[in-house]
Amino acid sequence: MPEVKIAAETRDEFGKGAARRTRREGRVPAVLYGHGTETRHLTLPGHDLMRALRTSNALLRLEGLKNGSEIALPKAVQRDPLTGIIEHVDLILVRRGEKVTIEVPVRVTGEIAPGDGMLNQQLVQIPLEAEATNIPQGIDVDVDGMEIGQAVHASDLRLPPGVTLQVEPETLVLAVIARSTAEQPEEEAGEEVPEAPEAVAESAADSEGAQAG
Repeated sequence: MPEVKIAAETRDEFGKGAARRTRREGRVPAVLYGHGTETRHLTLPGHDLMRALRTSNALLRLEGLKNGSEIALPKAVQRDPLTGIIEHVDLILVRRGEKVTIEVPVRVTGEIAPGDGMLNQQLVQIPLEAEATNIPQGIDVDVDGMEIGQAVHASDLRLPPGVTLQVEPETLVLAVIARSTAEQPEEEAGEEVPEAPEAVAESAADSEGAQAG
């Protein structure tokens, strides 16, 4: 995955008022941590960050830091629930060659066989371990011609070299089921399905956390 260069600035003002001023200036408050380093409080250009995070697990090269540039992955992104504007981002420091655990999209291609079957996709993202600088943007699953009763499990996925599963091999990814089986109320108990995290990355060498400033 190519690195996206983004200009970072150190911030020394905290609290809701300072965060609002930062956003009015078109920048986003952020924290950077990992590898036992002291948590760094930054601001990032909002427009550039928004564009970068359109790509799942975007690899950010933070320019302008005191000790030179650093490579980071987004761990948590907070957005305004109405506008979708990024309000805060947690970043985890990574090194070249380091393994990280991330979730990548499962991308379905092709069409199932004609008839009464329908595709039931259980996983829209799948946890994988990969080198921080070689994270796949997605895992493709070809369902062309699949019929009722056929399924794809995690062990069936074709992973790039150096990438390993972080779920049980028998985990169901998707299956073709009969439409009659699926004719049930979508919300039996009125529960809402939680939105999948936009981007999650955990360093295999560092599980240190950070609090937003």
